[in-house]
Amino acid sequence: MLVTGGAAFIGSNLTDALLKRGAQVRIVDNLSSGTLENIQEHLDAGRVEFIEGDLLDPEVTRRAVEGMQVVFHLAADHGGRGYVDLHQVECSTNLILDSLVFKTCYEQKVEKVVFASSGCVYPNFKQTDPGEIVYLTEDAVGPPYDADHIYGWAKLMGELTLEAYCKQYGMKSASCRFFTVYGPRGVENHAVIAMIARAFLEQNPFEVWGTGEQIRNWTYIDDIVEGTILAAEKIDDARAVNLGTMERIQVMEAVKEVLRYTNRSLEIATQPHMPTGPMNRVADNSLAKSLLGWEPQVKFFDGLHRTIDWYFKNKKREEVQAIFARMLTER
Repeated sequence: MLVTGGAAFIGSNLTDALLKRGAQVRIVDNLSSGTLENIQEHLDAGRVEFIEGDLLDPEVTRRAVEGMQVVFHLAADHGGRGYVDLHQVECSTNLILDSLVFKTCYEQKVEKVVFASSGCVYPNFKQTDPGEIVYLTEDAVGPPYDADHIYGWAKLMGELTLEAYCKQYGMKSASCRFFTVYGPRGVENHAVIAMIARAFLEQNPFEVWGTGEQIRNWTYIDDIVEGTILAAEKIDDARAVNLGTMERIQVMEAVKEVLRYTNRSLEIATQPHMPTGPMNRVADNSLAKSLLGWEPQVKFFDGLHRTIDWYFKNKKREEVQAIFARMLTER
């Protein structure tokens, strides 16, 4: 099995799970956001094959895909909300990357492609009112399309491209729409880790992008990994499936729990002018339950506490201080 982007947050956790199931795993990563530290144990033990390279290079893609039965395609130019909003050109390269990976998978006769899609494919106009109880079902993605920035459009085009390969050539595939993934190995450009970093650094005032009223359904990494593997096992027809909790968590609620759990008494300062994304994004995971037998096992506050414990145990203040401001808008 190939995991593209396998040295990064989600990819490295997926690699752990595949190895535990006895898979032979190859990783390709350009280390633009992933780190060898995430997979060093496997490299030292010779459990994985690693190719450092950029999948925008057709020769790298061919070497990575050659001989693989299943390809988990997670690699992308992406980051948190600050990155997605401010780096449209960089995110546009995902259109090229995904197309090249899928084309090569077809040429190399890969048995199945599992694509890491995103909640960003859903129409913005359905996610504007935080006071409305909305759960996004898979069929909400359709005309009129209104994806979230170029990153969301690229993910949508990736899904549609896989559907085309399935219909025309019978290439088996599945698309997993990840919703706001968090957990150990996460990085500071995503909201939950950024909150934890602010508490870790005792930032005062504690900055919250937006009004804090935004609604999210942060989903723990272990649940995302399990759902992705189940999609590989059970979906052949290129359909997309939501992988997300149905917990409706307000950003300010998460912030207050981070401060409570870390025993920090800090002033909270909202920043409505900063990038915030949609005001009301929560998945409906009914299809995943019926199709995959999957549902999240980790409640948000439990996963949040685990992630805080990991962060405080493994991070050094001076190192976080040195990178934090840059990471909010970079990779």
